[in-house]
Amino acid sequence: MARGSPGPLPPLIVLTDPRRYPDIEAFAESIPSRSVLVHRHFGRPEAAREAHALRRIADRTGLILLIAADPTLALQCGADGVHWPERLIGQARTRHPSGLILTASAHSRRGAKRAARLDADAVLLSPVFPTRSPGAGRPIGIWRAGAIARSVAAPVYALGGITPERAARLSGLGFSGVAAVSAAY
Repeated sequence: MARGSPGPLPPLIVLTDPRRYPDIEAFAESIPSRSVLVHRHFGRPEAAREAHALRRIADRTGLILLIAADPTLALQCGADGVHWPERLIGQARTRHPSGLILTASAHSRRGAKRAARLDADAVLLSPVFPTRSPGAGRPIGIWRAGAIARSVAAPVYALGGITPERAARLSGLGFSGVAAVSAAY
């Protein structure tokens, strides 16, 4: 794959956050069709029920459904793939189900290259801009993030502080798309 090329996934990836959007089904219904939805359930007891409900919504609305860090649940609900946080990317090598989409988070060039070595379908690089997300860390900045995107042999999506105005500033920098938790998409 050419660096900075579009890749196999649509240009928008949206991640759930049960603290910001407790009605996960209404949140999923608001996502534009033909986008990727990553269900981050954080081990909550309702994870399986939510995943099955999201599968039904995804089937009806044309979303691609990924389950974060839980390949067993991804298989149980018929998800299209698994999203791996950077801290768990080592598990993807042995636990990722064959044939499913693999995406991974990265917070540095090293993390992005590590995900690319797993043949990730997408790398979510964050935080590119300042964000309100707790624990997000210092922003990478668009120029450095763009350089990382162009240096990695995988599609890279900008995550962190994404707004429509900021997304427009990323054009031509090597990103395959954007990923967001709370942006107005």
